This record gives sequence, structure tokens and C-alpha cells, in this order.
Amino acid sequence: MTWYVALAVFALGVSAGVLSGMLGIGGAVITTPGIRVLGATPLEAVGSTVPAILPSALSGTWRYARAGMVDWRIGGICGVAGSVLAVGGAWVSDLVNPHLLMVLTAILLGWSGVSTVRSGRRVRAQPEPEPALVPREPIITTTRAHTGTAMLTLVGSAAGFLAGLLGVGGGIVLMPAFTVVLRIPIKEAVASSLVAVAIFSVPALVTHVALGHVNWWYALLLMAGGAPGAQIGSHLTLGASDRTVRLVFGAFMVVVAAIYGTAELLAL
Repeated sequence: MTWYVALAVFALGVSAGVLSGMLGIGGAVITTPGIRVLGATPLEAVGSTVPAILPSALSGTWRYARAGMVDWRIGGICGVAGSVLAVGGAWVSDLVNPHLLMVLTAILLGWSGVSTVRSGRRVRAQPEPEPALVPREPIITTTRAHTGTAMLTLVGSAAGFLAGLLGVGGGIVLMPAFTVVLRIPIKEAVASSLVAVAIFSVPALVTHVALGHVNWWYALLLMAGGAPGAQIGSHLTLGASDRTVRLVFGAFMVVVAAIYGTAELLAL
């Protein structure tokens, strides 16, 4: 690996960390296609992004926990449920056309983006107060308090399976489900999503390593950039309005889906 490719991979890691902390996703939505462009094979692109998800998610979770925005029940249930299915998803990824996996990722991103933009346009554009950066009790809304364990288990299972299958953090499934289906406030959804992403990235990582999908040159450089990037991203979200976070998340997903979904379709 040349020095300029290594620098580009590190920059991808920082960018992924920013997205992780800002939007509650694993960040592989840009690192997977990014390292493909930089020379990784399709399976390496799926597996080598997974090691960087955990440090980024933990870094972002710590920042949100300081602001009291993490719902540990929601994040924990979804994370544990997803952990089981993440192993199955990683195993299935070894059995299907890797280009098809990239196309499926693009479809998922597009759906996620459109759903979030539509929800963001329904939110009134009004500023939100800056949250205190001192520990406080999470504010449990009526909707969150009555979110059933069965529904959270279903959402977490689907996200975990897709995380293992596609080499993504699972947040691209969790965030639309949290905000559109379960109607969790956007910043609490971001914070709780990172908890779940951190939990089910562990079995996905173990499985991809066992299957030989991880190129550690790519993985270590992505990890080095991810944690500091997550601190930047969480800081940006804590200072932004609900509407802004939704629209930024949705627009980003749609753009990425269009760009690399088209590229992978042409490669089939």
C-alpha cells in the first residue's frame, strides 16, 4: 500500500467517524465503497470496515452519554438481538455475489434516506437549546417508554443481520426505524443507535475475521481515524436542530446510494 493510499484510507476513517457520531450509523456507508475504489476486493470492502465500527460507536456513545441522551434500554435490546443475527448475516455474505451485496446496500441506503427526508420535512424548523454537557437522567418520552420489547427485538434483529451481511454498522436500518416507525426523537435515536451498533459489531467482526474477509492494513487505518471523527460528529449533532439532522442524514444516504449503487450495477 502506497503512502497516499494509506492517507486516503485514514481520511475515510475520520469521515466515517464523523458520520457515526453525527448520524448514529456505523460509517461503513462511505468506507465500504471508499476502499473499493482504493483497491480492496469486494469481500475485503465488506469485512475490513467492520473493525473500525466499534471504536467509532463507543466514542460517539460516550459523548452522547455525557449529555444524557442515551436510552440504554433501547440500545441494549436492539444490540443484543442484532448480535445473534449479525453472525448469520456475515456467514451468508460468503455465499452470494459480492457485487450484489453492494447493490443491496445501495437500495437500503436509498430507502433509508428517502424515509428520513420525508420525516424531516414534517418537522417544524425551529432552533433547539444547546443540551447541557453534564451527566443527567435521560428524558423518557411517552413514545419511548411504551416501545415494546418485541418490536425492539425485531428491529435489532433486522439491523444486525444486515450489518453482518453488508459490512455496515446497522445504523442505516436502526435510524429510520427509530425515528419513522418508533417516533423516537432524532438525537436520542442517534445516541441509542450507537449503543446497538457497538454491541452487534463485535460478533460481526469475529465472523468476518474467521472467514478471512479483513485486510488489516485497511482496517487499522480506518480505526485510527474513526474515534476522533466520532467526537467531531457528535458535537455537530448536539448543536443542531432536529430538522437539520434529519435532512442531512436523509440527503446523504440518497446521494451515496445513487453513486455507488449505479457503479456496482455496471460491474455485475
